[in-house]
Amino acid sequence: MTYPPTPPRATDALLADLRRDLPGTALSTGPEATVPYSADRSGSRPDGAPLAVVHAANADHVRTTLRRAHALRVPVVPRGAGRGLSGGANAGADSVVLDLSRMNRILDLDPHEQLAVVEPGVITAALDRAAGEFGLRYAPGPVSASVSTVGGGIATRAGGLRCAEYGVTRDAVLGLDVVLADGTAIRTGRRTVKGITGYDLTALLVGSEGTLGVITAATVRLRRLPETTATVAASFATFTESTEAMSALTAARLDPSMAELLDGPVLAAVDEAQGTDLRSRGAALLLLQFEGRSAEAEAQGAVGLLRQRAVSVETTTDPAEADRLLTARRLALPSLERLGRVLIEDIAVPRAQLAAVVAEIRVIAERHGVRIFTFAHAADGNLHPVLVLEPDAPGIPDAARHAAGDIFTTALRLGGTLTGEHGVGTLKRKWLAQELGPAQHPLQQRIKAAFDPHHILNPGRAL
Repeated sequence: MTYPPTPPRATDALLADLRRDLPGTALSTGPEATVPYSADRSGSRPDGAPLAVVHAANADHVRTTLRRAHALRVPVVPRGAGRGLSGGANAGADSVVLDLSRMNRILDLDPHEQLAVVEPGVITAALDRAAGEFGLRYAPGPVSASVSTVGGGIATRAGGLRCAEYGVTRDAVLGLDVVLADGTAIRTGRRTVKGITGYDLTALLVGSEGTLGVITAATVRLRRLPETTATVAASFATFTESTEAMSALTAARLDPSMAELLDGPVLAAVDEAQGTDLRSRGAALLLLQFEGRSAEAEAQGAVGLLRQRAVSVETTTDPAEADRLLTARRLALPSLERLGRVLIEDIAVPRAQLAAVVAEIRVIAERHGVRIFTFAHAADGNLHPVLVLEPDAPGIPDAARHAAGDIFTTALRLGGTLTGEHGVGTLKRKWLAQELGPAQHPLQQRIKAAFDPHHILNPGRAL
């Protein structure tokens, strides 16, 4: 899709309007202030720095910014914590960043209805802690929960460690307060458990990556904390055996709330960084958790199946011991970051194809001479191949781009998808039409035009 250029002198006019209509602390200009807001954690970089950053403190600031930008046809890039991994919050020249991190209040927490109303800048873990005081949790549990925002998770339809049991972010969102591209405020969804009036705009907006509207509040579902949690860690001689064990668990109707799988190179990286000996135990590590009253029984059932293939199995219901067993997953990414600059990819395939896609990823790494480390949410087939690049390499080297492209096409060939939880952003748009097909892709573009006729909201992202 081609977006119209910003009209001459529109940026000067927009800055004048924003200086007049917003408080002084809400607007930042100049490279020193704007460059830190120009890129997310994807490893890609935009051309140039954004024109300005609006630090919105309330919905009025959002409405004012979008109304003025829409009138002058200036692009606006919504941003939460900047932790995205697909280039969705990258902001280049002549764009305005709409920073929502100051909108960080929990507006309502109703333990009886088991829901909360929050602003988009609320840190995910902060909402989880607040819910925990009432014996509840915000179930979407991204690994980045301590730094990522609820709004960012909604914008990217984020997943996490507990998706197998509780679903992804879209399953936790009941309703949204949203400002459209022209400054119009709408409210979608409801506070009730059921509700089917009209088209489901809430589901459409969840995962739209800031291209259809800007979230100013979200009504989210909370879940009860489990009475018991049982954790299992199993090491395997080969990665194939670990995926076969996961398939056996699925066939036996044993459904863990968490199933994390790490390959041998990841384990070796954790060992090097942390002084552990995980790689010596096997070429793959499978970490499971079962929750609820039957957690211990389900864990024991899993142990019986795992011991048929694993070289070692450990299990516990003690929280401290569970934390020790989960250390490898928690430290996987920090350990890889010690090796170089990471490009964290995100694909999903049918669970039966986990072994096949990991084998293909190894071939791709050798073909392009790129180091690739893989860990996965094994219960739902969501993999994260992590490309480790030289720390001083400018941008994304061609070899890494080609390797990533081969990973995406492999996922599609095996019946999977380009992204399970990180979003399309800018990095995966090249392959989007291949997945959506010739009928659906233009239909989605028409939906975008209906919400944002001048294409000012996060142009060049997602579609």
